[in-house]
Amino acid sequence: MTDKILMCPPDYFCIKYEINPWMNIDVQSECPLAQKQWKNLYDILKNHLKAEIKLLEPKEEVPDMVFTANAAVMHGNKAIISRFKHPERQLEQKYFIEWFRQNGYEVITLYPDMSFEGAGDALYLGNSLYAGYVPRTGISSHLYIAELLGIHVISLELVSNSFYHLDTCFCPLKDDYLIYYPGAFDEYANKVIENNVPPEKRIIVNDEEASYFTCNAVNINDAVVTNLTTKRFTKLLEEKGFRHFQTDLSEFMKAGGAAKCLTLKI
Repeated sequence: MTDKILMCPPDYFCIKYEINPWMNIDVQSECPLAQKQWKNLYDILKNHLKAEIKLLEPKEEVPDMVFTANAAVMHGNKAIISRFKHPERQLEQKYFIEWFRQNGYEVITLYPDMSFEGAGDALYLGNSLYAGYVPRTGISSHLYIAELLGIHVISLELVSNSFYHLDTCFCPLKDDYLIYYPGAFDEYANKVIENNVPPEKRIIVNDEEASYFTCNAVNINDAVVTNLTTKRFTKLLEEKGFRHFQTDLSEFMKAGGAAKCLTLKI
């Protein structure tokens, strides 16, 4: 079955505010380069890996809407829409709701007092939904989503502001493999991961690789697409039977995002 992915062109992408440690309004993205990098990622996914790409129309007032991973968490035909913690991103919600409704999805919204940031903080591995909390997503949303969808949700506490979403440090792959960075989690969360994912299924990135957002990857069948990273990581993937595609996403790293942040499987 063909993977279907939602992306948003970076027509208005810029560093307009600072809501994570990667963002600095004095270090702006270069628009032509950002466009080129996004198109390279699009080309890998669509033309090399044969994913079906759906496009969301960019809007000038929401430069971070390019990071479509934060739109929602998907469950079949259901889209559980994000409730962003920061006011700067809350305007995106109406555009995501509009797109999903127009494209035939069942839209579910959370209570106003909940914070939840979609597939940035909620990722399926096996039969469970792993969900990050503290920096952006409130843990109260986890129980609500578990009851709403009738699924097992495993909560993982993130302890580094640099890895503020789960998808910056945790990436499930085909056949229940997992790329992750232990340094982003508290001791208990690391034990939970170790207890649920067999050692032979874990692909652990080091500090250097984590700093390149290597965990912020897109997996399509046996292919893994990442920002530029190390030869060591490529070897680790190949030893597990995966092909590694690298593409420079340095302009998006200025806002704290890479390959996974720019995509949402729908």
